[in-house]
Amino acid sequence: MLAAFAQRLEPLHSNVFDQLDQAKWEARRSGLDVIDLSLGSSDLPPPPEALAAIQRALADPSTYGYTLFHDTAEFRAACAQWYLRKFGLEIDPETEVLPLIGSQQGTALLPLALLNPGDVALITDPGYPSHGGGIHLAGGIPYYLPLRAENRFLPQWDEIPAEICRRARLLVLSYPHNPTTATVTPEFWQETLQFCQQHDIFLAHDFPYVDWRFDGQVAPSALLADPGKTRTIEFFSLSKSYHMGGFRVAYAIGSRELIRALRLVKSTIDFHPYQGILRGAAAALAAPDSFLDNWRQVYRKRRDLAVAALHRIGWPVPLPEATMYLWAPLPEFYRGSSAQFCLDLVRATGVALSPGSGFGPGGEGYVRFALVAEGSRLEEAIERIGEFLGKGTSGLRQA
Repeated sequence: MLAAFAQRLEPLHSNVFDQLDQAKWEARRSGLDVIDLSLGSSDLPPPPEALAAIQRALADPSTYGYTLFHDTAEFRAACAQWYLRKFGLEIDPETEVLPLIGSQQGTALLPLALLNPGDVALITDPGYPSHGGGIHLAGGIPYYLPLRAENRFLPQWDEIPAEICRRARLLVLSYPHNPTTATVTPEFWQETLQFCQQHDIFLAHDFPYVDWRFDGQVAPSALLADPGKTRTIEFFSLSKSYHMGGFRVAYAIGSRELIRALRLVKSTIDFHPYQGILRGAAAALAAPDSFLDNWRQVYRKRRDLAVAALHRIGWPVPLPEATMYLWAPLPEFYRGSSAQFCLDLVRATGVALSPGSGFGPGGEGYVRFALVAEGSRLEEAIERIGEFLGKGTSGLRQA
């Protein structure tokens, strides 16, 4: 059927997450109580200041029309102030900030602004699926940087062939990392920028988990290594820190040349988010740090509880330093088929996890837990997993 459509769809049509979504639906239909830990969609509420601002906007007729760039000035100013407060970085809200309908929009559209057909973009394996999707749609060629546990899930610049470096135009990274939960230091960003300068590569950093470190540290911005914003663009979403995933609001920040190019592409496709949502997002960015601190502690407790419960059922899972996830090596008898494990698990128990293979070939052998349920539900899910594993593989692969 896809042969009748554009060839650019070919790399996109196989999606293990679609299979898992179908399996979840079938499990619910069969009467199973589904505990969905497969999506990184926070179950916690946004800041009350944000909801109040949106509610006020609903009664304001001036918000009902299309939102053009200059209508977003208040939100862009809040973004710039947030970066100044968090990182001490001076940002020009007029030329260095662009509102987005989710950061996925930014990472998907940026390759259209930078890549000609046949240009190479460097992305991680495993990594967030939309990073590769935008490159394919732009006619670019993704080159996958393997992230391995023995290297703390960091790319190794000296392993990239010289010919690939010569053809590369874009490097896409995301730390704290989804799905591996890896973190980086400011020194890492210095080394990364030097690599990009050496090979004349633009750096895009997807940064939704900036507030999700559990060790008292702040995840460093890539812009700290490039304060002149010469070749770096960063994407921040309010979906994670402020639990506003359904509101679809985010922004790009950094190099004015990259912002200008991204704005040209975006303006041909859509307008900006509803003015009321932007007002709510601005209120969220100005909310007290105590909001972030309180909910980060909730997820830290969930992390500790889930890791301890998994250890009790005999599944050794590392304790992550960041993000809302656990990156768990699969039991030996499922080591080569994370997708099959997740399908078998949800069909048998109603517990849904994400297969590591959905994040790239380098994710095979792992599954990702999203800690998006309260503690008692997490414990119940892990108890079901323990029972499932205790039954062995007999009959499960054919389920």
